[in-house]
Amino acid sequence: MRFNRKNRGLTFRRRRQVVNTDRIKRVLMWVIPIAVVILLAFFFSWSFGFRTMMIGNSMSDTLEASDVVLVDRLSCAVSEPSRSDIVVFLPKGNKRSNYYIRRVVGVPGDTVQIIDGYLYVNSEVYDLGAGDEITVAGLAEDQITLGEDEYFVMGDNPNNSEDSRHSSVGLVSSDDIVGKVWFVISPFSRFGTVE
Repeated sequence: MRFNRKNRGLTFRRRRQVVNTDRIKRVLMWVIPIAVVILLAFFFSWSFGFRTMMIGNSMSDTLEASDVVLVDRLSCAVSEPSRSDIVVFLPKGNKRSNYYIRRVVGVPGDTVQIIDGYLYVNSEVYDLGAGDEITVAGLAEDQITLGEDEYFVMGDNPNNSEDSRHSSVGLVSSDDIVGKVWFVISPFSRFGTVE
């Protein structure tokens, strides 16, 4: 009786699998560019595409009620806001609040006070461009010195603005600032960058 090697019964040897490298290359040629595009879209959307709406007239004439704006979150992630930047923030970090949009008039280390209807930053008159005297000094009636993480914000329409002069908003921490307003997307008549 001859022993047939082909019919030996159970065998525990593994067959060597052949990898089709051409197929893998073709799949990767599609997957990698798609993944890169998705990551770039997410990055740009997160950085510059966050949108919010202006509520109220506190920023008239720069922004009007119901203007829809794009917010630049990346610049606030890599650098601190500067004086005259228009920022979006949550008052006192309240995540249930609407986003507020106001102009930075005082940065860390500044002194801020409203005297006889005029805003003084570091003992010099700060021109809000509103033309009218400020009728409500609020918390800024007495001189305020900003800490290393605090910003004083006001609306461009100060006599119709809830801002750092009011205890409901107060000084704004850098942790509460979401980003800087950079573009109006609606209404189309106001479409463009924000100064």
